[in-house]
Amino acid sequence: MADNRLPKLRPIDAQPVMHGGRPAILLRDPLRLSPKTVIIPQHLAPLLALCDGTRDAGGLRASLAVRYGLPLTDGIVTQVLDALDEGLLLDNDRYLGAREQALRDYREAPYREPALAGASYPAEPEALAGLLQSYLDQVADHATNAHARGLICPHIDYARGGRVYAEVCHWAADALRSAKCIIVLGTDHYGGEGRITLTRQSYATPYGVLPTATDIVDELAKAMSEEVAYEEELHHRSEHSVELAAAWLHHLRDGLSCELVPVLCGSFAHFARGDASPAEDPMIAAFVGALRQFVLERDALVVSAADLAHVGPAFGGRPVDLVARAQLEINDREIIGRACAGDAPGFFGALQRTRNVHNVCGLPPIYLALRLLEPVTGLQMAYERCPADEVGTSFVTVCGVLWQ
Repeated sequence: MADNRLPKLRPIDAQPVMHGGRPAILLRDPLRLSPKTVIIPQHLAPLLALCDGTRDAGGLRASLAVRYGLPLTDGIVTQVLDALDEGLLLDNDRYLGAREQALRDYREAPYREPALAGASYPAEPEALAGLLQSYLDQVADHATNAHARGLICPHIDYARGGRVYAEVCHWAADALRSAKCIIVLGTDHYGGEGRITLTRQSYATPYGVLPTATDIVDELAKAMSEEVAYEEELHHRSEHSVELAAAWLHHLRDGLSCELVPVLCGSFAHFARGDASPAEDPMIAAFVGALRQFVLERDALVVSAADLAHVGPAFGGRPVDLVARAQLEINDREIIGRACAGDAPGFFGALQRTRNVHNVCGLPPIYLALRLLEPVTGLQMAYERCPADEVGTSFVTVCGVLWQ
């Protein structure tokens, strides 16, 4: 406990569960630095909220008693803090050491291994091809668009989003097959506010390796500053948004490789709150300005791997009833329309007006894609409201858009 005198909780995965027949919270490291999970009783949730780096164990006990009427013994507080420390869930020296080692291992590996292969989708190429082709077989046979400049596809799991992936990827198949370079902008679900995170590592899929265009990445890093561009690089190791899109792109190319520029886009929460504007952000301007040159010079295809709304109890909101579903679709229709119009300011403005109340995690990659491609217009190919709990009160919405 030497470096836990003032324990500070890291950004973590927290999920409500039942444990021993009682409500509990399951805590997990989103970077997967530790395989351990921590489960604490739900009534101890205030202890987690108080772990902000300003209180020692005694201060935590005192605050819990005064603020929440929750008297705890030294032993219970110490037991919870030790469990958090062992799970690498505290921002301390132990966590920082593990992160540095993991980053070295990631950079020295021959490629970025698929994090979800064998869990979320088949790890064997034949099985994966069969699964993705089964979705494509359900799409109406129509002409594809060889002149597509970009697209929006989901990053939700294939079981729920397979039809939408298939619809938009089918329309863009010729462009995907002929592309020499594909830029994939994916949501970084744990990225810092306004962060744009690069990597020089290449992404692998069950079909092989998609080499990263390191010359483009290097120029982007210079424009943004390397410290900023790579500060959260380890997120690439476990973040699924680019990975799930890359597997589809590789499948549509019949397993043939092409250069990729994988980019993770952090939260725009501060922009949605009105604290700043993405149109005036110098780092975003540097990124967009540098990458637009490569888009034009190499005729690169831009893919926004982006889901839309996340609503209901599964995401900390109220159950979504019929009225809320109707309003959700109205709001989604507006932002999709703005994206199809190539209207980056209007797209962002529509979400800022509601402070992104529906938790559209695709805000950053869609906005950045619009900035990269402008002027551009698009067509909506598909839309789906996907269940996110077992009782039908939580949903994720996804869409497919083809930009040309």
